[in-house]
Amino acid sequence: MKLFSTSRLLAFGTALTLTLAVGMGCAAAQGMAKPGDMKAAPMADMKAAPMAPMMADRAKLLTSPGVFGNFSTYKVRADYYKLTAADRKMAAAEILKVIDKHKDKVIVDAYLTRGFKAQSDYFLRIHSMDPAATQSFLVDFRATRFGMHSDVTENLVGITKALNYITKDKSKDLNAGLSGATYSGDAPRFAIVIPVKKNAEWWNLTDEQRLKEMETHTMPTLPYLVNVKRKLYHSTGIDDTDFITYFETNDLGAFNNLLLSLASVPENKYHVRWGNPTILGTIQTVETVVKTLSGM
Repeated sequence: MKLFSTSRLLAFGTALTLTLAVGMGCAAAQGMAKPGDMKAAPMADMKAAPMAPMMADRAKLLTSPGVFGNFSTYKVRADYYKLTAADRKMAAAEILKVIDKHKDKVIVDAYLTRGFKAQSDYFLRIHSMDPAATQSFLVDFRATRFGMHSDVTENLVGITKALNYITKDKSKDLNAGLSGATYSGDAPRFAIVIPVKKNAEWWNLTDEQRLKEMETHTMPTLPYLVNVKRKLYHSTGIDDTDFITYFETNDLGAFNNLLLSLASVPENKYHVRWGNPTILGTIQTVETVVKTLSGM
């Protein structure tokens, strides 16, 4: 048997060491485990960290068609004020936690009506792409101590749609007037909600007749759009009204004049419901509304 010389053994050992080193470097570059890293990884480390829910796109929900709007008014029961100050102090944080839980599917706006309306103290406007998501939020909201001590006095549900009548194709000049009207007043402080229901005669008009009526309706409103923001929700078949009209303004005098101009157009004769209730509130954060009504 032929023996290796000492020099050949050293050369072989050096080559083997270089080969192992190169192999380990390649493994590390590819994310493979190195010999010193072969301990069992804890199961928690091997699982991907749960991703925080994304917030619903507020701008999209407030401008897109096909979005559901839910308006609910509440009266705070007197027994809420029998709770300790500590319990009432926790109410806002509890509700904010519920809002955070549902933030990926709904957006919630709050308004203070106490002092303006006898039937309610506040109202919520909730937008979502899925009404079941809104319902899920409201179920959780009513389970909070503030929600449990609030009685619902009105609930309205509608959906946003593209313009039906004053479109570029059907009414070019008026559409341009609507598109070019920009709100230029101070930041709105007040919100007004007015449900509207039409009679059967309205729905039996032809499309051309309804277009003519809506053109007459729209013309006198244009001068007020610099002072009043407006948004329309369609409710026929999903609520006991046909439309929910929502307005924001910092100038209630201008809003009053706007409504007077609408009261005098012929289209008004087709209404069987105008308001009832008309809801007036100040635009607030949810936290501010709860703290105000909690005496905090």
